[in-house]
Amino acid sequence: MTSQAGSTPAGSPGEGSFLPHDSEGMLAATAAMGDHLAAALDQRELPRPAGAPSVVVVLGMGGSAVAGSILAAFAAPRSHLPVVVSSGYRCPVAAGSSALVFAVSFSGETEETLAAAEQAVRQGARLVVLTGGGPLAELAAAHGGDVMTIPPGIPQPRAGVAAMAAPLLLAAEQLGVVGGARRELELAHEQLARRLPGIVAGGGLAAEVARRIGRTIPLVHGESGLGAVAARRWKTQVNENAKAPAFTAEQPEVCHNEVCGFGQHGDVTRQLLTVVELRLPGEHPGVARRFELVAEAVGEAVADVVRVRGEGDGELAAFFDLVALGDVVSLHLAAHEGIDPGPVPVLAELKAKMRAGASA
Repeated sequence: MTSQAGSTPAGSPGEGSFLPHDSEGMLAATAAMGDHLAAALDQRELPRPAGAPSVVVVLGMGGSAVAGSILAAFAAPRSHLPVVVSSGYRCPVAAGSSALVFAVSFSGETEETLAAAEQAVRQGARLVVLTGGGPLAELAAAHGGDVMTIPPGIPQPRAGVAAMAAPLLLAAEQLGVVGGARRELELAHEQLARRLPGIVAGGGLAAEVARRIGRTIPLVHGESGLGAVAARRWKTQVNENAKAPAFTAEQPEVCHNEVCGFGQHGDVTRQLLTVVELRLPGEHPGVARRFELVAEAVGEAVADVVRVRGEGDGELAAFFDLVALGDVVSLHLAAHEGIDPGPVPVLAELKAKMRAGASA
C-alpha cells in the first residue's frame, strides 16, 4: 500500500510533552536548528581566500561527515572542483599541496579524523578545521591552518547538523569552491522559521510518519545528491535517537539491485519493513518515475510505503525541511518506546575500548 504524508500546520514549539525522557535536551536542540543557521550566517569567522585548489576533501565521521556530504551534494551540480568526503583514518593521496582539506570534528578529538588530518598536513594540503576545539584545533594552529569554531551548547554532534553544515558551505563559497551558498542558507532559515515550530510541537506530520513506521524498520530512499544525504540522516537519527535499526538506499540505484530483494520472504518483510520515500523539488523526471515503480513493485511486500516531500524555496531549504522532520520523527519513535534519545552509551563504550586497546 502506498500513501502520502500530509502537511503540518505552523505553530509554536511545545514543551516536549511528547518526549517524557530527554535528559540532554534533544528536542530543544532540534527546535534550535534555524537559530544555528542564523548564527552561522551572522558569524565572520571564515578562512582567508587563497589560490584555487585542485580538489576539495572533507574529513569527518558520523554527524560531522554529514556536513561534508551536504557540501559535496550541493557542490556537485555547481562546482567544477571535485568535492570528496572521506570517513576513516586515511586521507586520500590526491589531497596534496594543491588540495583544500576540511577536517570536521564536533569534539576536536575524533580519532579517525585526527589521523587523516595529520596525514593531510604531511601531504602538504591546506587544512581548514571546523571543530569545538581540542587536538584538531591545535593541529591546525600549529601548521598555519584555519580554525572555525562550532558554538557551545549543542548537546550532541547529531544535534549540530546546521551548525556544522552552514559554516562549511559558507567557507567553501568564501574560498571559491561553490557559489550561492549564503542565499540558499538564508532561504533555508526562512523555511525552518515557517515550518519547524509546527514540526516540533508534538503532533502533525512528524507524529503521523512515526506512527506509520511504528515498530517496523524504516528503509529510507532518497535521490542521489541531497536526497540521499537526507535519507542517510533519517537512518542515523533513528539509530542514535530511537536506538533502533534503520537502513537507507539511493535512487536510481535502488532500481538496479535492491528492488530484486523483495522477490522472496514477503511474509517476513511485510511485518518488518516500511519504505520511506524522501522527495525533493526538482528531482529528475526519471527518478520520480522510479519512485512510483518501486512503490508499486514492493508495496505488497512491506508494511507501508510512506512518501514525504520537503518544502521550501531553494534546494537547501527543502533539504533542511526534510532533515528537521526526520529528526523529530526519530524523537517520536524514541518517545513511543520510552527511550531517552540523548545518551548513546554503546558509542562511549566503543571509544573506551578503542582507547584501552591502543594503550595496551
